[in-house]
Amino acid sequence: MAKEKTVYVCNNCGQESPKWVGKCPSCGEWNTYVEEIVRKEPTNRRPVSGIEIQKAKPLTLGEIEADDEPRINMHDDELNRVLGGGLVPGSLVLIGGEPGIGKSTLVMQTVLRMPEKKILYISGEESARQLKLRADRLSEVSSDCLIVCETSLEQIYVHIKNTRPDLVIIDSIQTISTENIESSPGSIAQVRECSASILRFAKETHTPVLLIGHINKEGSIAGPKVLEHIVDTVLQFEGDQHYMYRILRSIKNRFGSTAELGIYEMRQDGLRQVSNPSELLLSQDHEGMSGVAIASAIEGVRPFLIETQALVSSAVYGNPQRSATGFDIRRMNMLLAVLEKRVGFKLAQKDVFLNIAGGLKVNDPAIDLAVISAILSSNMDAAIEPEVCMAGEIGLSGEIRPVNRIEQRIGEAEKLGFKRFLLPKYNLQGIDTQKLKIELVPVRKVEEAFRALFG
Repeated sequence: MAKEKTVYVCNNCGQESPKWVGKCPSCGEWNTYVEEIVRKEPTNRRPVSGIEIQKAKPLTLGEIEADDEPRINMHDDELNRVLGGGLVPGSLVLIGGEPGIGKSTLVMQTVLRMPEKKILYISGEESARQLKLRADRLSEVSSDCLIVCETSLEQIYVHIKNTRPDLVIIDSIQTISTENIESSPGSIAQVRECSASILRFAKETHTPVLLIGHINKEGSIAGPKVLEHIVDTVLQFEGDQHYMYRILRSIKNRFGSTAELGIYEMRQDGLRQVSNPSELLLSQDHEGMSGVAIASAIEGVRPFLIETQALVSSAVYGNPQRSATGFDIRRMNMLLAVLEKRVGFKLAQKDVFLNIAGGLKVNDPAIDLAVISAILSSNMDAAIEPEVCMAGEIGLSGEIRPVNRIEQRIGEAEKLGFKRFLLPKYNLQGIDTQKLKIELVPVRKVEEAFRALFG
């Protein structure tokens, strides 16, 4: 007989407490504790998946085979790269994102490109007719994908045993519930129990499972943090709904790098892979316009050029504004302090607005040089030549620090027709300038960079 007890669980981080508390001691959020009824099951019960667990035995390191994991080709270069080369059999992948960002479209589009695999698509949110309409709109290659609308975990395992698919997709994990727990679907206990059960099924049958998950208003994946610990890979699908670009990031990946980035363009007929993002992220004509600088950034293994835009104006009221879109506001304040202290530009009474064009969020410190160049260009109302590109990290003493993988950055700028490239002086070592068609301008301090740009 199952024992019942009541616990209080934080909606934000999953911390448990025997009594209700106003402020969570773990994440510091207020009024996030909800009551959950937990049933303690006997230890000898059969697993929910209906599969007997095989007892493991210890092995020596020499007995363990260390072959590379075979990968399933998803027929999508961007998705394959973010996953680390393809989908690993037996892995549990969670794709999260805001409502309407395109998670179901991405998954459905991928499914339709894999006619060689038997795929079971379990929808807890949309009807079969809605999925059919989306598939027709995507106009991809038709496949024998099996669709079932189901929210009961026990019934899902029945469908899986009857069809024996090569890949299972669950849309979304917040709608699935198990009979073992009495709380409502989407609650912390349900999400945690269902995810753990699906993970056991994936590992025991070697069947990969794709979960689609919502994100909450803070931007993290809804449900307890333990959900991210359970799965093998967490992919975040993000982008501003007012822009046509969508970015697929890997937040956690047990089978590959978390530095990878996939870029898609949202169209009427689905998501199009963007193989060369540099051409799309640069506006075609900014000649004679001040406050625009081109930076060579790297996300994952891919270099791409981005347009940094700045606007500096006199503060109308006493308190000047500082605003940054797509860039860390604290880092921008640090760069403004360097400009004021080390170079002598008075920006304390100026409003400064910074924008990374295309709706991207960039964390690469190598775009520091482009950020301060755009700010200074707008402050002096002097345009930077449109054929100049740059990369460099700014230190607190005003020096320009070296950046990694400079050859790839220069190669991307050269490929897109830029004539001059500003780079840290230290990075010039080991580069064969004879083969390059682009002029390299080494700079050691911020003042040297400004002289090279503005004369």
